[in-house]
Amino acid sequence: MSTIDNNADHKDERVPFYKLFAFSDECDKALMLIGSIAAIANGLSMPLMTLIFGKLINAFGSTSRDNVVHEVSKIALIFVYLAAGSGVAAFLQVGCWMVTGERQSARIRGLYLKTILKQDIAFFDTETTTGEVIGRLSGDTVLIQDAIGEKVGKCVQLISTFFGGFMIAFIKGWELAIVLLACFPPIAIAGGVMSVLMAKFAARSQMAYNEAGNVVEQTIGAIRTVVSFTGEKKATEKYDKLLKSACDVTVQQGTATGGGLGTLLLCVFCTYGLAVWYGSRLIIDKGYTGGTIINVIMAIMTGAVSLGQASPCINAFAAGQAAAYKMFKTIYREPAIDSYNPDGIILENMKGDIELRNVCFTYPARPDQQIFDNFSLFVPHGTTMALVGGSGSGKSTVIGLVERFYDPQSGDVLVDGVNVKRIKLSWLREQVGLVSQEPILFTTTIRENIEYGKKGATEVEIRRAIEMANAASFIDKLPNGLDTMVGVNGTQMSGGQKQRIAIARAILKNPKILLLDEATSALDAESEKIVQDALLKIMVNRTTVVVAHRLSTIKTAEAISVVHRGKLIEQGSHAELIKNPDGAYSQLIRLQELNAQKEEAALDIEQRNSAQSNSQRDSIQRSMSKCSSHISHRSHFSLSLDNNCSVPNNSDDQEKIGTEISKNTLVSITRLACLNKQEMPVLLLGSIAASVQGVLLPVFGLLLSTAIKIFYEPPNELRKDSRFWACIFVLLGAIAFLAIPVQYYMFGFAGAKLTERVRSLCFEKIVHQEIAWFDEPSHSSGSIGARLSADAAAMKGLVGDSLALIVQNLATVTCGLIIAMIANWKLTLIVLLIVPCLSAQAYVQMKFLKGFSSDAKKKYEEASTIASDAVSSIRTVASFCAEKRVIEAYENKCNDPVKQGVRQGLVCGIGYGFSFVLLFGCYALCFYVGAIFVKNGNATFGEVFRVFFALTMAAIAVSNSNSVGADVNKAKDSATSIFELLDRKSKIDSSIDAGGELANFKGEIELKHVAFRYPNRPNVEIFRDLCLKMPAGKTVALVGESGSGKSTVISLLERFYDPDSGSIFIDGCDLKSFKLNWLRQQLGLVGQEPILFNESIAANIAYGKEGAVTQEEIVVAATAANAHGFISALADGYNTNVGERGLQMSGGQKQRIAIARAILKDPRILLLDEATSALDAESQQVVQEALDNVMVDRTTVVVAHRLSTISGAHKIAVVKDGVVAEKGRHEDLIRIPNGAYASLVKLQSSSA
Repeated sequence: MSTIDNNADHKDERVPFYKLFAFSDECDKALMLIGSIAAIANGLSMPLMTLIFGKLINAFGSTSRDNVVHEVSKIALIFVYLAAGSGVAAFLQVGCWMVTGERQSARIRGLYLKTILKQDIAFFDTETTTGEVIGRLSGDTVLIQDAIGEKVGKCVQLISTFFGGFMIAFIKGWELAIVLLACFPPIAIAGGVMSVLMAKFAARSQMAYNEAGNVVEQTIGAIRTVVSFTGEKKATEKYDKLLKSACDVTVQQGTATGGGLGTLLLCVFCTYGLAVWYGSRLIIDKGYTGGTIINVIMAIMTGAVSLGQASPCINAFAAGQAAAYKMFKTIYREPAIDSYNPDGIILENMKGDIELRNVCFTYPARPDQQIFDNFSLFVPHGTTMALVGGSGSGKSTVIGLVERFYDPQSGDVLVDGVNVKRIKLSWLREQVGLVSQEPILFTTTIRENIEYGKKGATEVEIRRAIEMANAASFIDKLPNGLDTMVGVNGTQMSGGQKQRIAIARAILKNPKILLLDEATSALDAESEKIVQDALLKIMVNRTTVVVAHRLSTIKTAEAISVVHRGKLIEQGSHAELIKNPDGAYSQLIRLQELNAQKEEAALDIEQRNSAQSNSQRDSIQRSMSKCSSHISHRSHFSLSLDNNCSVPNNSDDQEKIGTEISKNTLVSITRLACLNKQEMPVLLLGSIAASVQGVLLPVFGLLLSTAIKIFYEPPNELRKDSRFWACIFVLLGAIAFLAIPVQYYMFGFAGAKLTERVRSLCFEKIVHQEIAWFDEPSHSSGSIGARLSADAAAMKGLVGDSLALIVQNLATVTCGLIIAMIANWKLTLIVLLIVPCLSAQAYVQMKFLKGFSSDAKKKYEEASTIASDAVSSIRTVASFCAEKRVIEAYENKCNDPVKQGVRQGLVCGIGYGFSFVLLFGCYALCFYVGAIFVKNGNATFGEVFRVFFALTMAAIAVSNSNSVGADVNKAKDSATSIFELLDRKSKIDSSIDAGGELANFKGEIELKHVAFRYPNRPNVEIFRDLCLKMPAGKTVALVGESGSGKSTVISLLERFYDPDSGSIFIDGCDLKSFKLNWLRQQLGLVGQEPILFNESIAANIAYGKEGAVTQEEIVVAATAANAHGFISALADGYNTNVGERGLQMSGGQKQRIAIARAILKDPRILLLDEATSALDAESQQVVQEALDNVMVDRTTVVVAHRLSTISGAHKIAVVKDGVVAEKGRHEDLIRIPNGAYASLVKLQSSSA
C-alpha cells in the first residue's frame, strides 16, 4: 500500500527520549518531579544498606557473644527506619509516575486525534489510512505510556542506585573504585549498542504491525464484499504475511536485547573478579581492611545489579521512542488547509456567489493526472447550477474545491468575490451544506447523526428536517424512532434511508450554499420525487450546485454546465441548451429520454388496453403470486433495512452479561500454553536459560559470603585464593553471557510466535463470523483493530517478558531458599514468617487491580470505533465542522479508563511501597534473630550471612515479581477476550468444508414462505411470508420503496443472513445444504455502494477471481464494464492506486471497476443491487449493454430504482409490506389499474 511504502524510509526513526514528555502540563511536571525525587531516594536505599552492612560485619565480628544482640538490634532499628522511608519513597515513585503516564498518554491520544482531524484531505489521500490511525491510537499510545510511566521512575531508581553505590564505593575505597570504573566503558558501549538496535527493531516491528492493522481495517470495513468474493483466505494470507515480517523483527529485537544484556553481565561479573583480585592487593600493599573491600564490592555490586535490571526499561523506552516518531510528526504537522486556524475573514452579508476562475488542479495522490486546466465557472447567488457530464469528468471536484477539501495549483476559488483562502475555513464550511453520492453515517443513533447538522438542535427542528427529507415515515415506524442505532457505517439502514438521513442533516444545517452530489441517486421513484420537491423548497434563495447523472432532476436549474474532461464545454438553461441538437447536453438528454419514452409509451398503450379488457385484467391477476393474498392494505408503509433496536427485556440482558462475565473470569492463562504448544521445546530451553540466570544471583551471594573470609587470611594464601575467586566470578560472567542471550531469544521467539498466532487465529475467526456479528457497533473495524493490537501485545508481554521474569525469579527464590536452609534452617524458617505478609500484600494488590484493565480495554475499544468512524469519513466530518464533537465523544469514552488508570497507579504504588517495607523488615528480622542465634550458639557468623545473602536475593526476586502483577492482569483479561472469540461458533461459517456442490448448476432460485428480521433488531419485521421463484437463466427484477427489503433478498441469497422461517432453494436444494464458499463462488455481487480496496485498479479487478489472473483477463473485464477507457487515460493505468475506500476514483469509476470485478468472476448467478446508479447516461447505457451481455444464460437478480433499466426483465417482483405484492412481466404489470408497479412507472415517467 502506498502509504506504508512512503513511510518505509522512516522505519528506523525515533524521537529523542526527552521529547516523549513534550505534552506534559504543570501538574504532570510536578508529579514527575516528586516521582523522580522519590525514585532517587528509593534508589539510594540499597547503597545505604551497604553502609549499614559494614557496621553489621563489625557488630558480628568484633562484639562479644553476650553483647552482639544489643549492638545488632541498634542496626536492625536503622533497617526499620530505612524500611519506612523507602516504603514512602517507593509509593510516591510508582504512584506519581503511573498517574502522570496515564495523564500524558491520554493527552497524546487526544492531541493525535485532534491533529489528524484538522489535516487537509490530501494527507489522508497520500500519507495515512484509517487502519494506521487506529493502530497508533490503540497500539502506539500503549507503548508511549509504557515509556513515560512507572518505568521512568524505575529507571531513575536504578540509576540512583548505580551512582549511589559508586559514591559509597569512592568514599570507602577510592583506589579500588577507580580501577573498577575502568570496566564500565565496555558496559556503556554494550548498553548503547543494545539501545540503538532495540529502537531500530522496535520501529520496524511497529511499522509491520501498522501495515497489518491496515489489512484488518480494510477487510472488516468491507466485510460484505470480502465474503461475497470468498476473499477471507486472501485477507488472512496477506495479514499472516505481514505478521510473519513483524514476528521476525521481534525475534531479532529479543536477540539484540539478550546479546546486549549478556555482555553487560559478563562485564559486571568480570568487574567482581577484578574487585576481589585487586582488593586483595590493596589489603596486602595499602593496608585496606577486609570490611572496607567488602563494603566497596557490595556497593558496586548493588549499583551494577541495578544496571542489569534496567533492561525492561530500556526496552520500553526504545519501543516508545519508535512509536512516538510518526505520532509526534503528525501532531507537529501544520496542514496547508487547517480547519482549526482562527485566522481569516468572516463575510458580514454573505450572498453566496461562487466562482472558479482559471483553475488548474490535480489530485495530490495523482499529480500526473490533470483534472482541471484553466477551468472557470460562475454561480450567481440564490441560483441553482447543475453540473453534468461523463463519470470522472471533474464534476465532484468542483464541490471538493468549494468546500476547500483541496486548493487549486493555480487560479482562484471565490465566494462573493473573496478568495476562499482568505475566509476563515470553519466559518466557510458552516455556510455550506453537503449531501454526497455515498451518504456517510456515524455509528450512533439517527438523532445524533442528524444533529451533526446543528449542535443543540431542538426536537422541533429535527422533526421539521426529517419531514422535509421524507425520512419521518420510516423513522416513526422504527421501535426506537430517532434513537435507533444506524449501525457501523450506517449498515443498519438501506441506501435510500441513509440518503434521506443525510439530507435531513444538511437541511438542519440551514446553509447559505447547498452542494448536492447525486443527492437522490439512492432513492426510489416516490421518495425521489418527494425529496426532490423538498430540496427545491430549501434551494430557494440559496446558491445550489447540483451534480447529477439523472438529467430529469435538474431541468429546473437556472443554469446547467456540461463538463467534459475537466473543461466547461456548454452552459445555459435547459431550454437554451436543447435548442442545439448537436450539443453535448442534447445528446445526453436524448440518451436518457430514450428509455423514458419507451416506458411512457408502453404505459399509455397498456393502460388503454387495460381499460378496454376486464377479462385480460382478471387473467393478469390470476398470474400474480399466491403470496399476494397476504398483502397488507395499508396505503403507505416502509420498513428499514437494518435498524438497531434494543430488546426490551433489559433485566435478561443484564443477567446474561453477568453470567458471561462470570464464565469468562474462569478462563485460565494456562490455555495459552496450548497456543504456544509448538514452541514448548523453545520455552523449555528458554526456561532452563532463565533458571540459570535466576540461580546466578543466589549462587553469587553464596560465593561472596564464602569469599569474605579470604580477606582475613595471611598474604600468601590471600594472593592464591583471590586469583581462584576472581576466576570463579569470571566463570559466572561467562555463564551469564551464554545463558541470557538464549533466554531472551527463546522467550522472544515464543512471545513473537504467540503474538503472531493469536492475531492470526483471531483474525481468521473474525473474518468467518456471520455478517450479523459485524452489525454490532462493538465489532467495528476500529474496535476489532484495537482489540487485536491490545490483546496480542498483552500476550507477548506475558510470554516474552513476564514469563521469563517469573521463571527467573522462581529459580532465584528456590535456589536462595535451598542455600538458606542448608546454611541454617531454623533461622531461615523464622525469617520466612514474613512470607505470608508478602503473599497477603500481593493478593490484596491483585484484587484491587482486578477489573481495571478489562473495563479500560472495553472503553478504549469504543473510543477506537469513534476515531475509526471519523477518520474513514473525514470529508463528512470536515464538511459539518464536526471535529470538536468527535474529539469530545472520543475523550468522554477515554475519561473513565484514565480515572481507572490513576486509581491503578495509586494501588500499585501502595503495593510497591509495602514490598520495600517488607524487604528491609526482612533484613532487620534476619540479623536480629541471627544475632540471638549467634549469642545462643545456634548459628555462626558465616551462616547468618549466607542466610542473609540467599534470602536477600530471594526477596529481591519476589519484589520484582510484584511488577508482573499488572501484566498478568492484562494478560488474563486479554486471554478471556481471545478465547471468548476463538470459542465462538459462527452461525454462518464459510471456513467449514461441509456441504454439497452441484455438478450441473442451473441457477433456479426459489424463496418459499420466507420470514426474516435482522438479528440485532428483532422487533422490526422485514419479510413475513415472502414467496418468489426465479427461473434459471432469466432476469428477475426487485422493485419497491426504499427500505422495503429488496437488498435483503440479495443478502439472504449470499447467506449473509439466514431466514427465521421458510426456506431458500437453488436448483431445488436448500441453500444451507451447500458448501458456503462454493455457493458464494457461483454468485457475482455488485452493490449499490461499491467497495474498493486501497490497492491498484488491477488488483481490485483481479480480486473477483480466485487464483492467478492475467493482465489480459483484467483488461477484457474492464473493457466489458466500460472502464478500460478511463483507466488507460490515467498516468499509471491499471497500476493506479484507488486510495482508501476507492476515494481517488469518482463514483462512476468505482462502480465500473466493481462491475469489472464481478464480470471477471464469471458467476452463474448475478446479483445487481443498483449496479448502474452511480453512472452517467452514456456510461449507464454502455455498462447496461455489457451487463445485458453478461446476463445471458445467467440467473440475474436486479434491484433497481430506475425502472427503465429493468423493463426487459423476464419477471418483475414488487416487494411491499414484507411480501411480494405483485409479480409478472413489465407489460403485464402495468396493465393493472392502480397497481403498485404501474404507480411506480407512472411516477417516474411524470418526473422524467
